Amino acid sequence: MIKIAQQNRTTESTHVGWDRLRSDGGVLLISCYELGHQPLSLAFPLAYLREAGYAPRAVDSSVETLDDDAIRAARLVGIAVPMHTALRLGTQIATRVRSVNPDAVICFYGLYAWLNADFLLREHSDYVIGGEYEQPLRDLCDALERGEPDADIMGVSSRQVRVGPSVERIAFPMPQRESLPELREYAHLMRDGVAIPAGYTEATRGCHHTCLHCPVVPLYRGRFFVVPRPVVLEDIRQQVQAGARHITFGDPDFLNGPTHSLRICRALREEFPGVTFDMTTRIEHILQHRDLMSEFGALGCLFVISAVESVSELVLEKIDKGHTKADVIEALAILDDAGIAMRPSLLPFTPWTTLDDYLELLEFIEEHELIENVDPVHLSIRLLVPPGSALLDRPETAAWLGPLDEAAFTYRWTHADPRVDALQRAVAAVVEHAEMQEQEAYETFRQISMLAHAMAGAPPGESAPKPHSSRKPPPRLSESWFC
Repeated sequence: MIKIAQQNRTTESTHVGWDRLRSDGGVLLISCYELGHQPLSLAFPLAYLREAGYAPRAVDSSVETLDDDAIRAARLVGIAVPMHTALRLGTQIATRVRSVNPDAVICFYGLYAWLNADFLLREHSDYVIGGEYEQPLRDLCDALERGEPDADIMGVSSRQVRVGPSVERIAFPMPQRESLPELREYAHLMRDGVAIPAGYTEATRGCHHTCLHCPVVPLYRGRFFVVPRPVVLEDIRQQVQAGARHITFGDPDFLNGPTHSLRICRALREEFPGVTFDMTTRIEHILQHRDLMSEFGALGCLFVISAVESVSELVLEKIDKGHTKADVIEALAILDDAGIAMRPSLLPFTPWTTLDDYLELLEFIEEHELIENVDPVHLSIRLLVPPGSALLDRPETAAWLGPLDEAAFTYRWTHADPRVDALQRAVAAVVEHAEMQEQEAYETFRQISMLAHAMAGAPPGESAPKPHSSRKPPPRLSESWFC
């Protein structure tokens, strides 16, 4: 436990009205953005707090209006930040809360809250919670209600006291979604030109693996917990009743507990034979559990998101990814045989990436007919190094790492070859324009390929705007997956 001597603002006496914490809206929970999913980061805390007698209000600011009246009524404002984009939006909301209701207590919770605790506690927040946040959030409410804002609470950091993230198994209540926006407001499954309402749940938390670039690693450090099967299935059931015909399993890795996950999918198929699903898992797990993939396909798995990241052996080694280019090819064949599409997530711009690596990645995508399987935004992703990143533990990182930009929630770095950074900026601009214009994936890929070849001084690629492909266009969600 680290004691912090200096503070800009105290939580002791400036906040009033603890007796109003249990009133309707006395606790206000805000989600900023969760990749177009109905936010589980609201549904679970809602259940925890209501079970304890509170009457929280939840607002998903990505799809509904956060009004000043809701802010004024709140004694505690919890802002969920499970990803980098949500954190950037969340700090803007915190600034607004301070302006509208200066006496409200602000608590950031979620993966990126703990990673950026120093900055948040100094500039935006009274408390920060990371890891398994539901129980600490409820404990914080209880302490505030007792008039003990400086109580030591497991998993809750303040300006006065810093603690590690809470990574203890919690009791999972049923997520409460009835007060959240309807599923039609969120991402849909796009399949054969039809938009299908999609739900979202998680069967596990944390991750067994320790990839150096992954933001989950600094908190969980190789630990993961299963969400009880009855809870997962009931959560799916309530979303199907609300109109979902597809479920995204958003676990960092759905196959950390393969038996647990398979039993859930079997039960899903038995009860709702028309409901499909997708999952995220490692290339390594696709190889390890190849015998299960055909069954997952038969149970309704339409696609697998897998963090391919790169096909450069050096880059894969530097981030300790646990697979090779050959493994990716083998995993692709396994999924093809199972009738499951692979949707690779990529990390093409790193301190170790060369222009030749980028060209090799484009060639790989084209050769294996994956142009429509890769969301174009993934061709522009640049390595993010948040505070606490496992990469910071490697001595060789000092050779390329720049200063911490706290307000941007990342360490800066500059590539040794300025052409690589220039290409990344150019690709990002192409992708942004393509998304605004709803441009076809093949045309976006062609433009990116021309840019990359020109930057490398290589002859332009010879691919046609839309070459013949043996693959049918894969199903996808209407919002791209990224951190």
